[in-house]
Amino acid sequence: MMMMMTKKKKKTILQNRQPKKRGINPLKFLFCAIFIISCTGQPRNIILLSDLEETAPQRLIELENIIQSRDGTGSASLPDWLLAYINGGNKEVESLDAYTDKFCFIGRNEGNNFDVLSKWIENYSVTRDFTRLAAVRIEQRLLSTAAMNPDDEYGYFYERLVKMAFDTEFSNAHMEDTYWIRTIQRDQSGIDVFFDNYEFFVFVSIDRISMQAIINNMIAEVYSSVTPTRIQNNAINRLRQTFFEGF
Repeated sequence: MMMMMTKKKKKTILQNRQPKKRGINPLKFLFCAIFIISCTGQPRNIILLSDLEETAPQRLIELENIIQSRDGTGSASLPDWLLAYINGGNKEVESLDAYTDKFCFIGRNEGNNFDVLSKWIENYSVTRDFTRLAAVRIEQRLLSTAAMNPDDEYGYFYERLVKMAFDTEFSNAHMEDTYWIRTIQRDQSGIDVFFDNYEFFVFVSIDRISMQAIINNMIAEVYSSVTPTRIQNNAINRLRQTFFEGF
């Protein structure tokens, strides 16, 4: 009798452990269906932010922390364009008399392996690699002019223009110079903590009128391929009129 009761109790326990069958929640089903249709039925409109390491502010260079350069010790022998870049970025370089009719771009790479960085400089191709510098600057301009999410403000125009920029060859770009420096890092107490940090730079320029023509053609081509809302259209037209202000 005891054995029969034990078996019956075990059977009851096993039944209680089985998962309960639940009906389909109609609201959850509707939500999932809409989500799947929206993902498969139309292309995603994505904020690219393709080069976070380049769009983010770069680490500042302190002249007193430069202990060696291509031309000697310290920072006394740095070329004018690099001094201008350290002080104010690309715009400061463009303010130099020699480059007022050009757009100037500085590619920057750093690390503690001098040989690897030297290879990066040796293999740098204006034809192949300048496109990235130009496209990032174009994307930065779009981001800086947008009062809200650029994907909302400009619609598909934003995504397509950035993608086209990364696929465009910018003719007439010219390698002006390359350079390297070695910097020393200090902690908050001023103690030297890291010595072997090299920074390599490539300086590329392009005729201002030539690049403006290329970008204006890109904007016109992308604009003709999209159907923005009235508000987006107004934002795009404002951008077209003022694109090179602060570019």
